[in-house]
Amino acid sequence: MYRRLLTLLCAAVLCFTVGTGTARAAEPKELNFGIISTESSQNLRTRWEPFLEDMSKACGMKVNAFFASDYAGIIEGMRFKKVDLSWVGNKGAMVMVDRANGAVFAQTTDTDGNAGYWSLLVARKDSGIKNIDDMFAKAKDLSFSNGDPNSTSGFLVPSYYVFAKNGKDPKQIFKRVVSSNHEANALAVANGQVDVATFNNEGMARLKITSPEKAERLAVIWTSPTIPSDPLVWRLDLSDETKKKISDFIFSYGVSGPDVERQRKVLEGLQWGPFKKSDNSQLIPLRQLELFRDKMKVQASEALSASEKAARIADIDAKLAALAAAAK
Repeated sequence: MYRRLLTLLCAAVLCFTVGTGTARAAEPKELNFGIISTESSQNLRTRWEPFLEDMSKACGMKVNAFFASDYAGIIEGMRFKKVDLSWVGNKGAMVMVDRANGAVFAQTTDTDGNAGYWSLLVARKDSGIKNIDDMFAKAKDLSFSNGDPNSTSGFLVPSYYVFAKNGKDPKQIFKRVVSSNHEANALAVANGQVDVATFNNEGMARLKITSPEKAERLAVIWTSPTIPSDPLVWRLDLSDETKKKISDFIFSYGVSGPDVERQRKVLEGLQWGPFKKSDNSQLIPLRQLELFRDKMKVQASEALSASEKAARIADIDAKLAALAAAAK
């Protein structure tokens, strides 16, 4: 009797749990894929549509492109659950992980399979600026276009390697400073609207296809150390079923199956090869870079007392030590 009563009670609890939806999160009917605005939305939409259509079919749900005018729009979209997964730079991914309940799950590669790319500074070939020493020497007469503050190659990397390590502040040394996305920066230099701008090698390869005459006017005056390739980030609170569907699609796309050749052509249109698995540890080198830059700013500050500097530097050193331990 007691066994039968217990069985009925368990069955009732199970029915209540399933009925109230607490046992399993419902899968969404649609997914919003955030795409960083490295160039005009129309150009991006044309390149991304075949990939997103394939993803929709594979996942059994509509996958929508979510374009924003800047990185902040994509990050806030994920924070408020308007974006479910996103292609974004490492710097933007750091903010997503820290503030928008995001997690890195994949990494892009280039068409040769390399999981890295490079930040550039470009000037016009006829400008007489051959390297960053020339740029610094003429800076007071030059205009400079920086990248989006949440861009890894357009802002974070050149801010550290070009400016912080040389004790320079762009806003202090240049005649005029503006900011824009990669494509707009390159075109502004090519058209003589600014003298120097941040860019990257992926954008340069794309510009040689879309505007070869503009690309021909540009000279690369600085190339960064290798930057880890852009990650894909998803919301941590997506259901396990949804994550599995996304993962199965992403990591098989252009790798296997009867449609593999066409899929590889779609990836080539995005200037990518097949994806690699990744996680938040991909962001450690960029976090270290950002902390090093902060440390140099503190050391150079004239507004802080010696004790304030010591306290801030100690805090930064502790964070760097924690990241070094995590990297091991």
